[in-house]
Amino acid sequence: MMEPMYQVNFSDQAMRELAKLPTLEQMEVVEAFTSLTAEEILRGSSELGTVRRGGHTYHRLRVGEFRIYFEASEGSLMANYVLHKHTYADFAFRSRLPFPEDEARIEQEGGFWKYLDEPPKS
Repeated sequence: MMEPMYQVNFSDQAMRELAKLPTLEQMEVVEAFTSLTAEEILRGSSELGTVRRGGHTYHRLRVGEFRIYFEASEGSLMANYVLHKHTYADFAFRSRLPFPEDEARIEQEGGFWKYLDEPPKS
């Protein structure tokens, strides 16, 4: 017997991030997310974990270079955030650091990692 599919929704942030990707990457990310089953979410895996933040439990799905942070409820999945791995935004989200969506712009210029790589100025 086939498990019923979830109704899938994407936040504005998730839609904006997906729209920036080439079509094939968009399809890969969306396919991985929409094909999740309740059993997979319950069982977890190396690609699927949980993050507790602000009183919510988010699931994290790794898909290639991206991380989808989502909430699961009866019959539906809500993709709250799509973040690129190894970015400040992804690190901040997982580490429960302040995460205004505007901070995602910091990493667009690569300034965060450049800052960390530069030796301190004396």
